Amino acid sequence: MIDDIKITCEDGYELAATAFSPDEQPVKGAVMIGPATGIKRQFYFAFAQFLVDQGFGVITFDNRGIGGSSQGKPSHSKASLVCWGTLDMPAVLSSLKTKFPDVPYFLVGHSAGGQLLGLMPNVHDLTAFCNFASSSGRLRNMRLSYQYKAHFFMNFYIPMSNLLFGHTKSQWVGMGEPLPKRAARQWQQWCNGSGYVKMAFDGDVTKHYYNEMAMPSKWIWASDDDIANYDNVKDMLTVFPNIEAEVKRVSPQDHNLKEIGHMKFFSRANQKLWPEVSDYLSTFTA
Repeated sequence: MIDDIKITCEDGYELAATAFSPDEQPVKGAVMIGPATGIKRQFYFAFAQFLVDQGFGVITFDNRGIGGSSQGKPSHSKASLVCWGTLDMPAVLSSLKTKFPDVPYFLVGHSAGGQLLGLMPNVHDLTAFCNFASSSGRLRNMRLSYQYKAHFFMNFYIPMSNLLFGHTKSQWVGMGEPLPKRAARQWQQWCNGSGYVKMAFDGDVTKHYYNEMAMPSKWIWASDDDIANYDNVKDMLTVFPNIEAEVKRVSPQDHNLKEIGHMKFFSRANQKLWPEVSDYLSTFTA
């Protein structure tokens, strides 16, 4: 069963979300899929249905200012990466618990969706989490030829687009949905430093739970990902000093795939990779 739902955040903001429920088997666990920056929930529908077929309940969602959770023009949105983690993701987890009571709860994070979970006040309600392509995105750790492209987008395109249009027109360069100015600015600042969200500690981030987290986790990265390479995954893990972290490299050559990169793990064409997630989560549902 698939239902489009609305989720109300603590500050009253309403998010667009979709709930997936198994039809003919009991729910053994429930998963919230944390989207990458500027990526709509529909991108994860095939993967969500796969998890449902394995017995999981699932909620996908659009962060505020993105897709169905946009309210008005992008230039009017005050959404930020911080409020995605402190307001949007906690509300989704609360809705997940209401929709699928009394089961283990998990996050599957894609890029930002796995970077921001330490901002969630209710993060300890998770049994475990599994991330793909979640890293610090640190520019200086990228291969030199890709750094030029990354620096252009982060340090020229974002500030120039924000100045001219009041938001970042990410869609013009194939980087997802139009991004609210504050979200894009934080993205730029954090990728220029070390530890991603750590750059905002004692600044935009006044309270976080990264140091308290001790649950199991799996971090999957693709050998052909120019952004979430091994050095940047290791850099991100420094923000989670007490978690149990299994780090898994996947290669397109090892699975007879054309490409995985930063985005295509969730493509139907690459669904042979999906048991890397479902098998891991299932170890906590027996």
